[in-house]
Amino acid sequence: MIQPSMHMPSTTARQPLGELLVQRGVLTPQQLRQALDHQAGNDHRSLLGEVLVEMGYATDQQVMEVLAEGYGIPCVEQVARVADPRIIEVLPRDFIEEHKVLPLFLVRSVLTVAVSEPSNLYLVEEIARRTGHEVQIVAAASAEIESAISAWLPAANVFVIDDIYEDIAEEDFSVIERQVTELADLEQVAGHGPVVKLVNFIIYSAVQEGASDIHIEPDDQSLRVRYRVDGRLYEKISPPYRMHAAISSRIKIMSNLDISERRLPQDGDFNVMLEGRPIDLRVSTMPGKYGEKVVIRIIDSESNRIGLDQLGFGPRMLEQWKQLIEQPNGVILVTGPTGSGKSTTLYSVLGQISSDELNISTIEDPVEARIPGINQSQVNQRAGFTFASAMRSMLRQDPDILMVGEVRDAETASICTQAALTGHLVYSTLHTNDAPSAVTRLCNLGIEPYLVAATLRGVLAQRLVRKICPHCAEPWSPDDRTSEAVLRACRDIDGAQRGAGCSHCRRTGFAGRLGIFELLVPDERFLDGVAGGATLQALRGMLDGMDFMSLWEDGLQKVAAGLTTPDEVLCATRL
Repeated sequence: MIQPSMHMPSTTARQPLGELLVQRGVLTPQQLRQALDHQAGNDHRSLLGEVLVEMGYATDQQVMEVLAEGYGIPCVEQVARVADPRIIEVLPRDFIEEHKVLPLFLVRSVLTVAVSEPSNLYLVEEIARRTGHEVQIVAAASAEIESAISAWLPAANVFVIDDIYEDIAEEDFSVIERQVTELADLEQVAGHGPVVKLVNFIIYSAVQEGASDIHIEPDDQSLRVRYRVDGRLYEKISPPYRMHAAISSRIKIMSNLDISERRLPQDGDFNVMLEGRPIDLRVSTMPGKYGEKVVIRIIDSESNRIGLDQLGFGPRMLEQWKQLIEQPNGVILVTGPTGSGKSTTLYSVLGQISSDELNISTIEDPVEARIPGINQSQVNQRAGFTFASAMRSMLRQDPDILMVGEVRDAETASICTQAALTGHLVYSTLHTNDAPSAVTRLCNLGIEPYLVAATLRGVLAQRLVRKICPHCAEPWSPDDRTSEAVLRACRDIDGAQRGAGCSHCRRTGFAGRLGIFELLVPDERFLDGVAGGATLQALRGMLDGMDFMSLWEDGLQKVAAGLTTPDEVLCATRL
């Protein structure tokens, strides 16, 4: 085994740091004496260089340049610019933060590391031991290293996918000859080339195919990887079962999770760069009978930034919605089950109304897309930064428009209502099956009916349905499997189509999704009913005299336009 070696700093006799600084004209002899006295009074618990910087007699960079000259090593400025982000992985995150070191690059098995204490030979030896590489050190100011760490470590688990193989040969899996059970084995195998390439391929192809989730599921001596595309799961690949431990460990390492913990669920996240854009990935692990199931949620900011015209609104409803979102105050809600596209709709709204003249702030869990000009914050439950506490703080930030990711509890609902009453426009989401149910949900959360009536400006309920693949669309005609409900609904519809299935849509007949909507803009009669505590059934009865189109009716219009199928609408709207 090749032992790691080091390029040590010169150990020849050196002048003291203070004398070198005086010779360079950085210090005066009097300043040096004052600094030495200060250091002595502090029982030498601080290095002379630290004392000089603290007293303002020298800069961190000046001290480091003299130290580097004394030790015969280079001094580097702006280390963040010369560092290779892929090399930062060679040292653990906590080690880098604790010792203020930064791996810069690896060339021919020689690892160059920036350090702020070139005299600490034990630190250099530890880096060589941990990495297994020959180590060459360069000096850098501690402030420069800290700046680089703060720049890189928030994205320390960012992996650039630049080595993807469409086909992975069977022999590539042969590096793992046995079931891996020990922690040391897992760490070693998870870093093997074939495992890294396989995980990269899984993530890369999922993003390329527009998947929202990746499911890695072990079974009895089998392993399958499934993608959720357009709301449906399908199997992508089935690696050998013996790969499971290494794959899950690799994903845990990328997510900063504990690879030794396999009995409890864990949650983490990491990022990848794909074709120049960042992709956020949220990781969840769950112990099972045959091993841990791993689910990766893909949050592609590009896919969430869609214009209002692309969501699937009909012309009339789109005009109503645009008028509604420009209200000066009140509460506007978007409702639907998980995965119905509520966040995408709200992001489209924020993109539509964003203006230099408005202070627009959001509180989300999580932030799924960055929107220029919008002040976005993310919930942190562990730190006590909840929707309610964030809302209270946001209201002290002079906002014009607020977007709250979800009204989950009575406190958040109350603060949203109070904000609307004091002249703010509040957007948020609720989990309800239709638009009228949002009214009763707010009342169930403890909001007085008269306050709901005073603040509610509109409710948009929505679902997502799959779009017919344009490459294989053909006229639809019922067959033996067509349900009676679909036949009754489509009796008077002309122009219905279906997808026959082709290579563009993986033989499914569908490609992409669009929304179906119902928009409730309450009139005076409806608001009087709300204020009077009308039941949900009574509120639904009031819709007959209003300009209101249900989810089912909007879906049938899209069927008639040849955009989706009757079965898709029936499946999405069935309560």
